[in-house]
Amino acid sequence: MPEYRIGRLGRRFVVSIYSDDGKRTGRYRLHSKDARGAQLEAPGVFAALTKPKSTSVKDLWGAFVADRKGRAVIATMTHTWKALTERFGHLPGDGITIEDCRAHTAARRKAGIKNGTIATELGHLRMVLRFAEKRRMIERASTIERPAAPKRKERHFTREQCRALIAAATMPHIKLYVILALATGGRNGALLDLTWDRCDFTRTEIDLRNPAIDRPHKGRALVPMNRSIRAALVEAQAAALSDYVIEWAGKQVTSVKRGLKSSARAAGIAGPVSPHLLRHSAAVHMAEARIPLEEIAQYLGHDDVNVTRRVYARFSPTYLRRAAAVLEYDDLGSMNQERTTFSVVNPLEYMVGATGIEPVTPTMSTKVPRRIGRK
Repeated sequence: MPEYRIGRLGRRFVVSIYSDDGKRTGRYRLHSKDARGAQLEAPGVFAALTKPKSTSVKDLWGAFVADRKGRAVIATMTHTWKALTERFGHLPGDGITIEDCRAHTAARRKAGIKNGTIATELGHLRMVLRFAEKRRMIERASTIERPAAPKRKERHFTREQCRALIAAATMPHIKLYVILALATGGRNGALLDLTWDRCDFTRTEIDLRNPAIDRPHKGRALVPMNRSIRAALVEAQAAALSDYVIEWAGKQVTSVKRGLKSSARAAGIAGPVSPHLLRHSAAVHMAEARIPLEEIAQYLGHDDVNVTRRVYARFSPTYLRRAAAVLEYDDLGSMNQERTTFSVVNPLEYMVGATGIEPVTPTMSTKVPRRIGRK
């Protein structure tokens, strides 16, 4: 993203614009005659000078990419832009119609693209337009209609599959990655940029938080080393050729997708395999072991425990058990709670009251009324 610096040219203050490679692309005089005024004036001048040339989606997209340079989403947006540019590139950011969105969806479906991908494409378009509106590049962002994304298929590795995957991983860096992912529940990016200086063997901790990242990013955590990962890391460090934990031939590994797929096939595991599936499986195993959701949230680096609860609460053996126990309506009452609400010996000792099943008091009659008349 372009940057600016305030300087002096003779007796006047100026603002100089620099490109990403550090080259000066322009220099402009400021009206202010003192340093304090120049500091206040410069941001507005810089914004005006770097404002997109037009309100077209193409220019707004370029402004967004420059502003968010370095973030993970930009790599994905390189691909989504290829799908959007022909239909939307020339349109003004405040002039896109619902019909334009529906036409894009229909064309992509005809090309065999699934709703999830289409929703991502149009979602990126909406994100760019909202950015432009917030930065006052356009008056108002167009409404973007997206197809409903398909529900995610619920899938995770069993503990047996995890062991099989580790055993089937013949490449050392893939085996280490699988063990590390399952032991830390870390995000793929956090594992791939993990360096040895953040593996503390004395305190037996792994710090997945990268201090070099100075931009907003998804949460990462400081997690303990368990027995398995400590042994694997000690062995790997003895043969390390770089600062990175996950390396190949002395260089940082940027993707493990192909290695994971090969290992899964060798382990006899069917279905798609991804780095995130390892993280998800680790979280499921913690929930199945009745680890408190607050603790799982910290382990996964979730800032909001409600995110953890929404995804992983149902995997706990105690999930909704208490609620189900309350809904026992037979004479035995709730037998799933640690302490039953009541114990029934004679059904006639209880009756249904306004608030549920209540014991019969001495004033209540439990006698069956006699039938009057002939039998």
